[in-house]
Amino acid sequence: MSEVAETHDATQSNSSAAIPRDLVIERLVCWYFVAALTYLFISLTGGLLMALQLVQWNPLQGIEYLSPGRWRMIHTNAIAYGFLANSFLGALHWAIPRLTLKPVLHRGLSYFIFVAWQVVVCATAIGIMMGHAQGVEWGETPTWIDPLALVGLALVAVNFMAPIVRTEGPLYVTLWYFVAAFVWTFLTYAMGNFVPEYFVPGTSAGAVGGLFIHDLVGLFVTPLGWGLMYYFVPILLQKPVWSHGLSLVGFWGLAFFYPLNGIHHFLLTPIPDFLEYGAIVSTIAVEFVVTTVIINFFGTIWGSGRAVVTNLPIRWFYTGMVLYFVTCAQCAMQVTHTFQKLIHFTDWVVGHAHLVMFGVFSMWLFGIMTYLFPRLLKQSWYSRSLCEWHYWLSLGGLLVMFIDLTLAGVFQGYYWASLQPWDVSVQGSQPFWVTRLFAGLAIIGGQLAFMFNLWMTWRLSKRAKAVA
Repeated sequence: MSEVAETHDATQSNSSAAIPRDLVIERLVCWYFVAALTYLFISLTGGLLMALQLVQWNPLQGIEYLSPGRWRMIHTNAIAYGFLANSFLGALHWAIPRLTLKPVLHRGLSYFIFVAWQVVVCATAIGIMMGHAQGVEWGETPTWIDPLALVGLALVAVNFMAPIVRTEGPLYVTLWYFVAAFVWTFLTYAMGNFVPEYFVPGTSAGAVGGLFIHDLVGLFVTPLGWGLMYYFVPILLQKPVWSHGLSLVGFWGLAFFYPLNGIHHFLLTPIPDFLEYGAIVSTIAVEFVVTTVIINFFGTIWGSGRAVVTNLPIRWFYTGMVLYFVTCAQCAMQVTHTFQKLIHFTDWVVGHAHLVMFGVFSMWLFGIMTYLFPRLLKQSWYSRSLCEWHYWLSLGGLLVMFIDLTLAGVFQGYYWASLQPWDVSVQGSQPFWVTRLFAGLAIIGGQLAFMFNLWMTWRLSKRAKAVA
């Protein structure tokens, strides 16, 4: 297990004496990760129920509060605000104090945010189950939750910005991404949950909703994810990022092009053509920006390629980077009007969404957890084999699901274009949906292996403390 549990970089080891022991609230980092994994299983349960519904095997038929439409919203919200947000908050509590050598603004505020955020996520799920969801895609959080969530995001920004603004000298690129994410996430959430609901009607609300959908990915998840990669990859490889200049191109390219992408979710609608074409051009431009970032990280690992085999966190990280390039290349193709005529509203879009949310950001977070849990528990992983099972089941299940849904989308598009009855496309989709179900079960199996490994590692940690 030395490749996973004992990968201390020389820089951290040599400078550990200069880092105060209480700088990082390690207990809270662990709490955030455990909460994130709990919501992950809730989300996976929702996804499993939806997959069973499509093949007519749903065991919960006729139960209003567990109806497929509501569970689908819980599935997406639990991933975005339960798993991803909690994982990022845990990683930020580790990374920002170490980068700034200053603690967060207030430890008590950190604990309060942790509790408050779990209340927001759970209340959102309960509200959706009770039928209080907003009619905004990815903004289904009930109206009475939105002000609380916005206050929570503001507190997060204040708590983490305090050590950053007190840092003397130039900031690491990682911190650039973090600062941008704190500002962008607050503004994006406010735009997506208040503007369509209260201020802008009709197709204009649809345009704003499209911006919100994609800005959640590009201005919340992406800057936090790439920022953490700029922090963890050099640490694990024990070498600096290949090009500081390319890191700046990636940051400013993200800032300039990504906010304009969202309307490509509503192509071929009454939204004005100039807005649609603006979204298409900016989406294609993002692919070039992403390419510079990918080149930068592969330049960093050049000469250390064996780390992908021996170092599991690095493998998770670079797998996510490759899939990020694939998903952005796919996005650049599918946003053209010609392509949209075929795959609009098909399972192609669902496969694309799973590739980016699970295949990129979740894999980065699994890599971070694989690296940090042994340090948080002061104990090597119980089983290297279970770590490998976690990786391969997750990746294998995802790739099968992605390819399967991509093909399903193409078939569905041609069924509809041929003007055959709707039932023909449903029947033709059944083999793909069955395959999707078993791919999802493989993903769930990977997470079960990870949770069992974590449980056994925690038990070994408690036993070692008792002996000491």
